Amino acid sequence: MVYIADEQVFAEMAACKKLLAKVNNTDRWEYEKITQAVKQVIPDSKDIVVIPPFYCEYGTHITTGENFFANYNCTLIDVSEIKFGDNCLLGPNVSIYTAGHPVHPDTRNSGYEYGRKVVVGDNVWIGGSVTIVPGVRIGNNVVIGAGSVVTKDVPDNVLAAGNPAKVIRKISEKDRRYFYKQNEIDDEAWGVINTL
Repeated sequence: MVYIADEQVFAEMAACKKLLAKVNNTDRWEYEKITQAVKQVIPDSKDIVVIPPFYCEYGTHITTGENFFANYNCTLIDVSEIKFGDNCLLGPNVSIYTAGHPVHPDTRNSGYEYGRKVVVGDNVWIGGSVTIVPGVRIGNNVVIGAGSVVTKDVPDNVLAAGNPAKVIRKISEKDRRYFYKQNEIDDEAWGVINTL
């Protein structure tokens, strides 16, 4: 449904901005204080690490699973729900938008806007400077390449990249022992990884 931002909406956003000030004004080496401040902004979070600055509209429309990490300058416009599964990593400058405005200028100028939920599955790495637009669903075990603009749903177990983002290839067992392109993980590190 479309809606108009009224006084109640602005009051909720102002309350969030006050909490965000604690997050963004805490010394960067005060990790525990930052985490506690972030949990006030995003009460429906579990194991969460955010490197400030961090921005959102409400915080209460964001849900994170276990082991969530957002790097510098993450922006989550949570007019509608943004839901993350477990083990999600967001690179620096990631932006996820759920807010939108009508295309026709007369309709847009009416002040009505809308929100569409964004869902991110388990075990997802979203590279630096990625933008995700309203209504997108990203599957499980996905990597989104740096600088991509995600305008459509992304299926499970793929690497997607580009503007607009497209599936580049499936992620398979062949990828398990590599850390960057064809660079193989050394035996010592591989032994540790295999115990996890």
